[in-house]
Amino acid sequence: MPTPIYNIQNLQPAFHLRYTWTGWPTDGTLFPKQPDEPFFQELDKAWATDCLKRISTQWSADQIQLAFSTTASVSPTLFVARAKGRLQHALRLAGTPVKFSRKVSFRSIGDNHSDDVQAYIAQQVDKEQFVDPRFAAMLKRFTVIDESVTLGQPSESNSGRYWYNLHVVLVVADRARFRNEADFEKLDRALAGTAVKHGYQLAARAWMPDHVHMALRGNINESPEEIALVLMNNTAFAMGQNAIWRRGFYAGTFSEYDVRALRGRV
Repeated sequence: MPTPIYNIQNLQPAFHLRYTWTGWPTDGTLFPKQPDEPFFQELDKAWATDCLKRISTQWSADQIQLAFSTTASVSPTLFVARAKGRLQHALRLAGTPVKFSRKVSFRSIGDNHSDDVQAYIAQQVDKEQFVDPRFAAMLKRFTVIDESVTLGQPSESNSGRYWYNLHVVLVVADRARFRNEADFEKLDRALAGTAVKHGYQLAARAWMPDHVHMALRGNINESPEEIALVLMNNTAFAMGQNAIWRRGFYAGTFSEYDVRALRGRV
């Protein structure tokens, strides 16, 4: 196998990633009263070591929901384990031990809803107003909206339900531009094949001369950083193992709900 061109050490990503975790007590039990702020101050320090920053808390006797911002290195499975594990440990130390249900809910959230993100991607070619209508028509072939991918439905696992939706953008290196239809075909084929191999579901994608937008459901065991690296390296390999991308990416979260629902609940 060729040595990957892109790795964590040589990336400078941009990201805006926010997730919620919801937990429930085991059947027949209730959560204790919400602890005071000193409890959360210590807990926040522990979560910070996991690259989790708490941004809101909703606490009742039968449900706890926590929202965090994270870095691109945090996968959903790691996020769920740290959110629940550290909270459970802190409650035990506080003398109010809790047995959580194995059922959990993970959800990506953002400033935009799923429909907004997909519509934005679908409009990329029209928005540019290319002078050559033939080139624009060719590019439109590489704007793909897959109606069979329903991002409003969760991925099911033994540990719970996951809504893991990402908007990923890759930018071409050195201000270069893709122009040939054959190159777009090669790139899109590599992108789609990589998604299938790694368990990503591409809901929308739009290839442009100097960048590509994707709305996808990720593999819950992979962080946004890992997903971006896989996509960058596999498409670079398809183009002759050339460093076609800038050494960075953008990743943002979105779902059927947005962050406005969390305001004032820290």
